[in-house]
This record gives sequence, C-alpha cells and structure tokens, in this order.
Amino acid sequence: MTLYETGRICVKTMGREAGSYCVIVQQMDNKFVMVTGPKNISGVRRRSCNIRHLEPLDIKIDIREGASDKDVIKALEAADLVDRFRTKIRVEQ
Repeated sequence: MTLYETGRICVKTMGREAGSYCVIVQQMDNKFVMVTGPKNISGVRRRSCNIRHLEPLDIKIDIREGASDKDVIKALEAADLVDRFRTKIRVEQ
C-alpha cells in the first residue's frame, strides 16, 4: 500500500497549478502518477506528475484505475468535495 494510490486527493506544490487540488487517477511508476483536477473544476488538467510535486491529503475517493474525468466528477460530488476543489490554498515553500 502506497501513499500515492488511485483516488488519493493531493495538492499541487509546484508549477503554475501550485495550490490547486487534484486526484491521482493512475500510478505510472515509483516517481510519477497521472493526476486530474478535473480542469473545469480545479484548473488541473490530466497529466503525469512527479510525486515530489504533490502533497497528499488524508482524503481518498473511490474511483477505478484510469477513471475518466466524468467518473472523477461524480465521485467528488458524492463525497461533497466540489466546492473545496474550486478553491486554491497557499503553498508554503
């Protein structure tokens, strides 16, 4: 069991999307994961991301590996997290 598992909610800490919430949708290898916001909610588009650029939270949603953005949105709505995803947080570096 890894900390960066499918469905884990994270905060991006680097780049133009820093401070935005995202969801891990697929593990690629030991250093990279596929994340999505989805873009129309948090502004994070689906892309691979280094795990050193993510801060995992203790929240996890129930999605399958490689889930589509529509499936992620449904899971976020079920967990009542959509409003939280629309906000950005300040990242201390």
